[in-house]
Amino acid sequence: MDGDGKKIEMFQVGPCQDAYQFGFLIGKRFSKLIKTRLATDFILHNQLLPFANNTLQSQSLLQTLFDNNKKKFPRYWDELLGTAAGSAVPLLHILLINFRKEILAFIPKEGAKSYSADTLDDCSDVLVVGESMAIAAHNEDANVALVGHTYLIKRILPDGMFFVGYTYAGELPSCAFGFNSHGLRIRSSEISVGHCYNLIETSTRRILNVETASRKRDSIFEVGEPPFFHANMYLHLQINQVHDENSISRQKRAAALPKKTKEDFLSLLGDADDRKYPIYMTGPLLHTLCTAVFDLDEHTLSIIEGNPKKGDVSHVFSIKRCHGDHPNAI
Repeated sequence: MDGDGKKIEMFQVGPCQDAYQFGFLIGKRFSKLIKTRLATDFILHNQLLPFANNTLQSQSLLQTLFDNNKKKFPRYWDELLGTAAGSAVPLLHILLINFRKEILAFIPKEGAKSYSADTLDDCSDVLVVGESMAIAAHNEDANVALVGHTYLIKRILPDGMFFVGYTYAGELPSCAFGFNSHGLRIRSSEISVGHCYNLIETSTRRILNVETASRKRDSIFEVGEPPFFHANMYLHLQINQVHDENSISRQKRAAALPKKTKEDFLSLLGDADDRKYPIYMTGPLLHTLCTAVFDLDEHTLSIIEGNPKKGDVSHVFSIKRCHGDHPNAI
C-alpha cells in the first residue's frame, strides 16, 4: 500500500492521438496527486525553484537544457506539456522535477537547505540467472515527497502493443521500472546523472546490467548463477566516482546475507538491521516505495507494497511476450 494505505492505482491510456494527449490524460486523471507531490517536494521548493528564478546565468542554462531536449525528444516534450496542462500546474514545475538530476548538478551545495542529488533516490537490486531460478528483485527507493505519490500507467499504442510503467506523479512514465509487450523489462537506477539499467528478456531468460555515464561511456554485465546485488554505485564501469556510504554499506550488508532462494532475496531487500543505512528504507529522507519482483520462469512481475519480507503483493502482471489485445494482469 502507498503512504495513504491505498493500493497503487493503475490507469490505462490509449490509443492516443499524440504525445500531448497522452500526457494531458494522465495529468487530468492524477491532478490531485501531482499537485500534492509538488506542494510537499522540498527539493523543488528549496533548491530547484530558487535556482530557476535566481540569475540570468541559471535561466540561460535551463533554457539551453529545455531547448536541447525539446529538439531531440519532441514527443517526450509534448507529453510534458500535456501533463502540465492536464494537471493544471505550472509547466516550469513539471520541467524542474523531470530534469532534477541534471539541474541539481549545477546548484551549489551549501547551507542547511541543500540536499544532495544522492538523497533523491537510492535503489537496490538483487539479480540471478541460474538453473533453478531467474529473478530480478528491486527496491524502488525515493525521496519522502514521493510517498503516496506514484501510479501505474499502461499505455496502449495504435498498433495494439503496450507498455506498463511505475510512475512518479508528474513525471514521464517511467524513471522507475516497467515492461512492454515484447517481453522486455527495464529498470533504471540513477547514479548521479549516470544510470544503471537492468534489461530483462523473458524469452531468452537473460538479465543484463548496464552502467552508463556521460561522454558515451558504458559497461554491460550479464547476470549469471552468482547472485548480483547492485546499489547506487558503479560496479563494473571503470570510472571515478564519489564514495557513497549509503551504497557501500548496503553492498557490504547484502554480501553477508543468504541469497539462495526467492525468499532470501525478499528478506535481503527487507533488511533494516543497519539503522543508519538500511536496505529497506523508512525515512527520514528516503523511503522504499515498493518492491518489484520479476520472475523469468513464472513470467510474472509482482509488486509488493510494504516490507517485502511480509510478501504483501498488490499487483501481478504477466510479462510474457504478447500483443496488446492479450490480457496482461493475472
